[in-house]
Amino acid sequence: MRQFHEGSLTFTFPDPLEAAQYDSWAFYRNQFNSAFGGTKAIDFICIDNDKAWLIEVKDYRANRRTKAIDLADEIALKVRDTLAGLAAAKSNANNQSERACARKALKKNRLRVVLHLEQPRKPSKLFPQAVDPSKLVMKLKQVLKAVDPHPVIVDQTCLKPDMHWQVTG
Repeated sequence: MRQFHEGSLTFTFPDPLEAAQYDSWAFYRNQFNSAFGGTKAIDFICIDNDKAWLIEVKDYRANRRTKAIDLADEIALKVRDTLAGLAAAKSNANNQSERACARKALKKNRLRVVLHLEQPRKPSKLFPQAVDPSKLVMKLKQVLKAVDPHPVIVDQTCLKPDMHWQVTG
């Protein structure tokens, strides 16, 4: 079992899932991040039976979204850069476990993109919903269709049945 923390959330990936916090990899931080004038990274990679999950986490329960870039475009950039980083890591990562994880992820038959989005349960003027999930998923389908034509948006209370991890916090 592997546990990772992203802000106030704890992600638990039970065995036999292989999971990694990609944006913390030595390869990403020390070798790839500065490539091409700077790159972005998704938060987690999870390797399941026939899928590699690319998981981005956004938690707007306590803080509003302040970035000017559209959220769907931001996620698309992170997915693109992460896939390029995985392709480079499978051959060039100095850390053998990172190299092996990149190889396994890229061998999978299917890539899945997940936005783990936490928003206030009871929106208010002080803490409104940062994004409308139904509009966001439509935009994600457009910008990510070449990678995953069916990206999903979840929170800790509504993970899909084929997502074999848990989120608390």
